Amino acid sequence: QVQLVESGGGLVQAGGSLRLSCAASGRTLSIGAMGWFRQGPGEEREFVAGIRWNDWRGTRTYYADSVKGRFTISRDNAKNTVYLQMNSLKNEDTAVYSCAATGAYLGDTYYYRRSTYDSWGQGTQVTVSS
Repeated sequence: QVQLVESGGGLVQAGGSLRLSCAASGRTLSIGAMGWFRQGPGEEREFVAGIRWNDWRGTRTYYADSVKGRFTISRDNAKNTVYLQMNSLKNEDTAVYSCAATGAYLGDTYYYRRSTYDSWGQGTQVTVSS
């Protein structure tokens, strides 16, 4: 099994930045990709960003249109940790952010889907104020 623990959430003013971390433990060698999802008040959980390294083309990253150019996902293999750098934050970025992991080897489009991931963290709250 894989355990995921997020950290780095908090309260930030609009236009500010935060960096979220997701530390993986357990069967980390089974992980081939990780992603960040978020769920705002009264909304469904949505994809934010993903990163996979189980691909012959090398590490690949994926972003929701709403965060492209503002968020960056990265990975520290030695620490088994994935990061989400969030810049130029907006009120609408307010949500609980959860990381997820999968060992599945699939086409690119699958890494945008919640159903692809089988391990999830508890989430960390990000609140952006005006």
